[in-house]
This record gives sequence, structure tokens and C-alpha cells, in this order.
Amino acid sequence: MSSTELPGTQAVAAAMAPTVSAVRVAEGERLRSVALPGLTLTVRSRPADRTGLPPALFVHGLGGSSQNWSALMPLLADAVDPDAVDLPGFGDSPPPDDGNYSVTGHARAVIRLLDAEGRGSVHLFGNSLGGAVATRVAAVRPDLVRTLTLISPALPEWRVQRPAVPTGLLAVPGVAPLFARLTKDWTAEQRTRGVMALCYGDPARVSDEAFRHAVAEMERRLELPYFWDAMTRSARGIVDAYTLGGQHSLWRQAERVLAPTQLVYGGRDRLVSYRMARRASAAFRGARLLTLPEAGHVAMMEYPEAVAQAFRELLDDCGGS
Repeated sequence: MSSTELPGTQAVAAAMAPTVSAVRVAEGERLRSVALPGLTLTVRSRPADRTGLPPALFVHGLGGSSQNWSALMPLLADAVDPDAVDLPGFGDSPPPDDGNYSVTGHARAVIRLLDAEGRGSVHLFGNSLGGAVATRVAAVRPDLVRTLTLISPALPEWRVQRPAVPTGLLAVPGVAPLFARLTKDWTAEQRTRGVMALCYGDPARVSDEAFRHAVAEMERRLELPYFWDAMTRSARGIVDAYTLGGQHSLWRQAERVLAPTQLVYGGRDRLVSYRMARRASAAFRGARLLTLPEAGHVAMMEYPEAVAQAFRELLDDCGGS
């Protein structure tokens, strides 16, 4: 149930929340809070161009937020009714009461959101960690997923990209506090440039306005008392998911996905290897593959038009709905 329908609950949550800067809401977007037992999720929406369009849900990656989809959502508003969720502990969503930041925990949060809102099956999108989460959702609850679009999904690799190693090290106890101390003098602008250098194929493509917004969001995140805990535990969740075998293996679950799937990989991705595109294409039955040689880890932010076109072609393959 949405907390916008429960003023008392909203007031209590606001009183308990840390005082931080307001999250950015782009023109045409709105935020709503969805209160569930032990969990509150913020959802970013953009009105569809007309009523009756099928719902879509977008799931961001590690350290990201629903803002990561702000460039793509308006390009698809004539085809779907788009929502983007802030995973627990990220964006404007507070930490979960149980502290569960595993891939399964995040997937459970997405499933609970979809069940609570009762919108039926959705076109599900996921990037990086969100790609692993979306894969798990599609495998265990096929009734909730019409199509699956994965952008550089964080699926297990035996040879991890070297730039991705520091992210994995966050999972090691004591590393995150040490890193926080070593970087305490870094400005939000320095941190943002570092993240963009890691995630973008060509950071020069980022406009001055988008960079200013990213710096402001970084400043806001650093004000959150649970920022490093959410990052650390979610990074540990990815590492743990990489080591799972049997029916809980993400690759085994990829093979179980029934939804028509679109894969998107960037040739300049420094976090998820471009070479994983071939294995993913084999794992997801009948999957479509888009490769963007100049893209990095966040193709939906770098090349939103290309990602939107790929999704439209997937829709065409599925009969347009």
C-alpha cells in the first residue's frame, strides 16, 4: 500500500529519517512512497502518453538510483507506463528493517512491490546489480514479467574485470570503513568524476548540466548515515551470488527465464566484460542481443535512444505488448 494513502505513516517516516538534501525530480517525473511490512520503497514515475499501456519497472545498479533511468523513461512513455524503483538503502528508499541487501533480498523487495501494486506482469529492466535482481525475479516469478531487458547484468564471471575488483573488495569486512577514512577529503565532484570514468564509455558525453546534477546527488548520498553500509552489504550480496551453485546459481536461473529477453552490452564496459554477451545469449533462451562498441556500463544513460529502439524491436517480436 502506498504511504501517500497513509498520512500518519508518512509523517512518522519523515520524523525518523535523517535530514538530507531533497532528491532530484526531473520535469514530468513524480515520486511516491510505497510502504510494505519492514520495507519502504520510493518509486519514480513518468506518466505514459496514454492510458492502457502495459506497465514497466526499471531497476538500477549498485550505488545508483531510479534517476539512472530518467533519460530512457520518456523515450518509452508512448509504449509503456514506466516506473523506476529505488532499491532498499539507495536513492530515496531507506534501509530495509532486516538489513538484507543480498541479490535475493533485493529481488524479494521488487516482487513485493509488484505484488502490492497489483499492476500485473511488467516489462522488467535491470542494469548491473539490477540485472542480477531482475534475472532472479523473472526466474522465480515468471507471472510478473512480460519481457526482460538487461543492460550489463551482473552475472557471475570467472575472470572479473580488473576495474571491478575494488567494488568486490567492499565486501571484505573492514575495507569500506578504511576506504571512507582514506577518501574523507575527496570532494563530491572528485568522487563523481571517478564514478563516471568507471561507468561511462566516454565521460565527455556527459553534459555540464547532467554532471552538476550527479555531483548534487553524490553530495546527498554522502549525507546519508547508511550510505556505506548499503554499498558494502550490496557488494557482498553480489559476491555471494557469484559463488552460489545449483538451482540458486544466477546462470541456472537465467536458463529458467521464460520471458522474451533483450541483452545490451557495452564494448567499453570496465565492470562487466563485453565477452559475457556470448554466454548470456546462450543462457537466456532466444535472447536478442544489442552490442554498443562505444558504450560503458550504463548504456541506458549514454545511449538511451539505442536502448529504446532495441526494446521497441523486442516488443515487435512479442506482438507489440
